[in-house]
Amino acid sequence: MTDQVWIENALTTSRPQAVAALLRYFRDLDAAEEAYQEACLRALRNWTINGPPRDPTAWLIMVGRNAALDAVRKRSKQAPMPDEAQVSDLEDVETPMVERLDHSQYRDDVLRLMFICCHPDLPATQQIALALRIVSGLTVKQIARAFLVGEAAMEQRITRAKAKVADAGVAFETPGAVERSERLAAVMQMVYLVFNEGYSAGPKDDARADLADEAIRLGRLLLRMFQTEPEVMGLLALMLLQHSRSEARFDAQGETVLLEDQDRSLWRGMLIQEGLALIDKALRHKKTGVYLVQAAIAAMHARAKRFEDTDWASIDALYATLERLQPSPVVTLNRAVAVSKTRGPQAALDMIEPLAERLSAYFHFHGARGWLLLLLDRRREARESFDRAIGLANTAAEAAHIRMHIDRLIAESEKSKGA
Repeated sequence: MTDQVWIENALTTSRPQAVAALLRYFRDLDAAEEAYQEACLRALRNWTINGPPRDPTAWLIMVGRNAALDAVRKRSKQAPMPDEAQVSDLEDVETPMVERLDHSQYRDDVLRLMFICCHPDLPATQQIALALRIVSGLTVKQIARAFLVGEAAMEQRITRAKAKVADAGVAFETPGAVERSERLAAVMQMVYLVFNEGYSAGPKDDARADLADEAIRLGRLLLRMFQTEPEVMGLLALMLLQHSRSEARFDAQGETVLLEDQDRSLWRGMLIQEGLALIDKALRHKKTGVYLVQAAIAAMHARAKRFEDTDWASIDALYATLERLQPSPVVTLNRAVAVSKTRGPQAALDMIEPLAERLSAYFHFHGARGWLLLLLDRRREARESFDRAIGLANTAAEAAHIRMHIDRLIAESEKSKGA
């Protein structure tokens, strides 16, 4: 691993703890972010020369805090802080900082940061956008794309959220048990949104694909905070099981490979085993939630050695449970796939037709509808649905997948004319 790669990984891993600790010092989100960014710049200059510090997070906290204090003192025309070489000394300065900052303090700091971002005084969209920006360090462009809004609108949304936190006098203390429970759903939604942004990326979009790994890292962090919460176990298991298939989801040309055609030897067994173990542990708590049910569905696919071995009846039943827990046209659309396997394509089509108006702008609705119509040999209608899906495709891989179906329709049509 090169120095540059190691440094980038260290900065990414340290961000939640460092920003959270700096927030505790300065009690201002902008000041904490600016202090962390300054510490990162100094790390890029110093770590390649002096070597990695014993504790990168403690180093970033110390240097970020001192840099921010230095800026304040310079603005007030007071004596400046010691020069950079002195505050960056690895042996004399970092060691006592490490001794004072133990893992329990890091844990409390990150918990405080995540739950401040998801404060109930903020609208849900602002909660998640702020958490994505502050905790994960996603760019405004990345967050805007996830929310399907313009960058300028998202910048304003995040700015308003920061101002709301400041104006409301939000307590910069670790929330109690009641507050944690109230805000946990928003935190989990934030983590899963990060994962979906990465999981939906095409094979050549490395920047977005990295978000899936970042979400799993945040999920592990959340599980360390809520070790007995089955929904957190379910969330992490769901992400692990879905991510285990990443290497089989696209072919050498970058085109989507359907689940039924994937080379299951490419699925990552370590992630699958970890996900299944988390589900088994969560089920012992006898408490069902939406993430745990979705993880159980993913587990059905993971346990099938071949596509033909998939237990579609159980998947249908699990989706029925999910519909009761979280009624949604998207859940019904997903359930229709299982229904098509157990009761046939007509039953599945009957299930999704009432969703047409609500899902008119949803790529997967038109793709699924076209697929069902194709199974029913209603080719003209299938072509119309596929054309609509291409117009709504979010990635080149999605568009290419639909074009494959259209090419098949054209080929079959020409073949029938020739006969």
